[in-house]
Amino acid sequence: MNCSDLIIIGAGPGGYKAAVYAAKKGLKVTIFEDVNVGGTCLNVGCIPTKTYVHSKTFEEAVERQPQVVEALRSGVETLLSHPNITLVREKAKFIDACTIEASPSGEVWRGANIIIATGSSAKMLPIPGADGQNVGSSTELLGLKELPKRLCIIGAGVIGMEFASVFQKFGSEVTVVEYLKECLPMMDSDIAKRLRKLLEKRGITFYMGAGVKSLTPAPSPGRGETILFEQKGKEVSVKADYVLMATGRKANTEGLNLEAAGITLAPNGTIPVDEHFRTLNGQSSMVNGQCFAIGDVNGRQMLAHAAEMQGIHVVNQILGIEDKIRFDVMPAAIFTEPEAACVGPTEDQLKEQGVPFECHKSFYRANGKALAMNETEGMVKLCCEPEEGKLLSAHVFGAHAADIVQEVTAFITLGATLRQLRETVHIHPTLSEVLIEVN
Repeated sequence: MNCSDLIIIGAGPGGYKAAVYAAKKGLKVTIFEDVNVGGTCLNVGCIPTKTYVHSKTFEEAVERQPQVVEALRSGVETLLSHPNITLVREKAKFIDACTIEASPSGEVWRGANIIIATGSSAKMLPIPGADGQNVGSSTELLGLKELPKRLCIIGAGVIGMEFASVFQKFGSEVTVVEYLKECLPMMDSDIAKRLRKLLEKRGITFYMGAGVKSLTPAPSPGRGETILFEQKGKEVSVKADYVLMATGRKANTEGLNLEAAGITLAPNGTIPVDEHFRTLNGQSSMVNGQCFAIGDVNGRQMLAHAAEMQGIHVVNQILGIEDKIRFDVMPAAIFTEPEAACVGPTEDQLKEQGVPFECHKSFYRANGKALAMNETEGMVKLCCEPEEGKLLSAHVFGAHAADIVQEVTAFITLGATLRQLRETVHIHPTLSEVLIEVN
């Protein structure tokens, strides 16, 4: 039987970062991955998508995508070649809470600590026609070799909005159908609406508050789909050559035999964990044995950088190292054109929670660098405690919104105030000056 200090199932951002960090701290690590290292983010998610965002044409994107992915995947392979890491390219399943069996070899591994980092996969709507040949998730869309003339996107969350923006830029006629009243529900509603209106001006058609009922292929194979949905009590249909289903993601737990580890899934299919990401009902027959779940599989924060930091925190827990990672301060970005990004609660959420706050805004059109860049479409909204007190949140859309929010994230993490942000010298001319121009 093989033994390790730490077994990790899944070599996505959370898994491989935890493995490398643990190995550098002296732990003997075994990591299982039966597909490609790097997980969804690197292979079929955020990295390929950003390659599309930063390509001028569809043809350029198709050519560059595999080159970028392969280069980064090779880098992860190099990181996992650390002498304290054993990479097992097989599937893993629990025999008990401390023992893993590899498939198809049947080899058995025992670990004092186990991290489940199996990620998530696209969730498809259970409607007629969802399995059609012209219907797919972001993975299938990224595999297309020809630009669809008409693209219909079901869902106006992060994935839907990013692909809507980029495929409209490439020349597709894009339609977005969303069940909710507004896009990007995690964003401030004012910011989300402004971004949607801007994308509408660029030619993207949005149907909000619309529930999709069915997808029907054209009579001739490969000739597209008819999307039927209901909006304000009326049936509406649109035609498209391809349909992207961007309706959320589900935790990857199939085949893990979690029951053998004493783990019962939550009603939404994720693995329940405590504040340190220990499985809440995991059981272990080994002294000091522990089981953890990080990243998308626990459903806490479905972001690659959240998975990475959760993995680091878990390794710290195993080693008895105290850290001060703020999982309640989690920035996120949407790489549309222009970008949108946020950290902390929205204005509506603060009102619902009864939290006293002030709201301060500024606009890109008054910023010298934005004017010089011809990027005047943008807005910043900062929320803080009254009288320029502790910063609570930032919601931004505009060029380099992610970078601007990242600065505010540092201030929030350190418990700083809006006054301290205002009194921090900013280089001129830069876009980040919009932060000290809020009123």
